[in-house]
Amino acid sequence: MGRYDDEREVELDDEQAVLPDQTADDTDAGWGERHQDNDDRLLADRPPHWD
Repeated sequence: MGRYDDEREVELDDEQAVLPDQTADDTDAGWGERHQDNDDRLLADRPPHWD
């Protein structure tokens, strides 16, 4: 029987590069768009019964 990847021991050190949580192409700029902060518009559009 061969060894499986699940059974393989991997040594980790602190000097290895860690991948980012989000890639550059997964952002507004990556899609060619400007960052839009519409929190103010969303708060202004709240229904009156939410207050």
